[in-house]
Amino acid sequence: MNAPSLPLRVALVEDDPPLRDATMQTLALEGAEVAAFPDARAALAALDANFPGVVVSDVRMPGIDGIAFFARLREIDPDLPVILTTGHGDVAMAVAAMKNGAADFLTKPFASADLIRAVRAANERRALALENRRLREEAGR
Repeated sequence: MNAPSLPLRVALVEDDPPLRDATMQTLALEGAEVAAFPDARAALAALDANFPGVVVSDVRMPGIDGIAFFARLREIDPDLPVILTTGHGDVAMAVAAMKNGAADFLTKPFASADLIRAVRAANERRALALENRRLREEAGR
């Protein structure tokens, strides 16, 4: 598969409205279809194991924080790529998130190019995971 031909689908979870809008715009300029959510609860209601994209989530949010949200997404589908972002992150948090399977971890403020690179790489992995799942189902396994 050629990465540029893959549709970019992103579920963006960010509680800060101006940052959510700016990130949506950055992703849209790259041709991404973005579904934005103000908190993890709203995103969990909309996402399932068949979501054909990538989740980008803030870590520090009211209610369910990004780490707990990530854990719930892993229960829904361990192959769902999650990119965590935070303005308050530290190296230990990033290492723990990556060891637990996060697709990437970006510290705010992050460069748009870093976000796009992370989303494209995670999106490619997601497309392959869903294709493998489909093929296994067709094979009757």
